[in-house]
Amino acid sequence: MQEKRNSRRMSLSARLLIKNLNDESDKPEEVEIEVLDVSKTGVGFICSTPLAIGAVYEALLKIWNDDEIHAFLKVVRIEETEDEHYKCGTIFIGLPEMNAARIEVYDLLTRIEEGKEKQ
Repeated sequence: MQEKRNSRRMSLSARLLIKNLNDESDKPEEVEIEVLDVSKTGVGFICSTPLAIGAVYEALLKIWNDDEIHAFLKVVRIEETEDEHYKCGTIFIGLPEMNAARIEVYDLLTRIEEGKEKQ
């Protein structure tokens, strides 16, 4: 997947509760995912459940300090992997500034930590 973000990406391990808001009959379900990266603009992850490009999903993103960020994600890219999983690129829709700031703080702490390791 070609890099299209201006924000620096960072990795987190997390699980998402996903609900397709475009389909009223869709019930929320916890989907096993592998978060590849997250930035203040979106989340990239791999999942075994096929999602729809353009669909908006409600998500609870469990972050590094065990807090959860409630967010709405719009799927902008999907690639099927060789092992029949899906690599998804999403953007945040209406992410509150406070949550975007939490992600930026984590990014800053990660950069500081990486700088210490290089010394």
